Amino acid sequence: MGSEIGAANDEQVVRRWPNSARSVPRARRELLDTLAAWKLPELEDTAVLVLSELVTNAVTHAGSPRGREIETRFFRLSDGRVRIEVHDAGDHRPVLRRAADSDEGGRGLLLVDAITGHQWGVSSRAGVGKLVWAVCAAPS
Repeated sequence: MGSEIGAANDEQVVRRWPNSARSVPRARRELLDTLAAWKLPELEDTAVLVLSELVTNAVTHAGSPRGREIETRFFRLSDGRVRIEVHDAGDHRPVLRRAADSDEGGRGLLLVDAITGHQWGVSSRAGVGKLVWAVCAAPS
């Protein structure tokens, strides 16, 4: 299970996870529980897909030093959308690119870009590493 840092409140949930593939389904479950508590079931499919891609990228590409955790932050926005952040200690900044038909991967950020309506990005953060964020809205 993820560790809680700070108190979860009605508008924000923050958790830390081991840098492990096993953290991906655990973070998804946390997000589903959060969306249910916030009464935003219409965001489930989109938000869980976005979170899965971002956490998987952090686990796969961040190259975090041993013992560093991945942090997820979920923010309930006043207009019914949710901002998802994934923090890691890696320096590798993800870049949107077109994967070749023969590539086995490299399509995750294209998917995030498409389903969030281009509402995602990479930002610096205090300390080492970066945060990757995306804003999810209900399908129209």
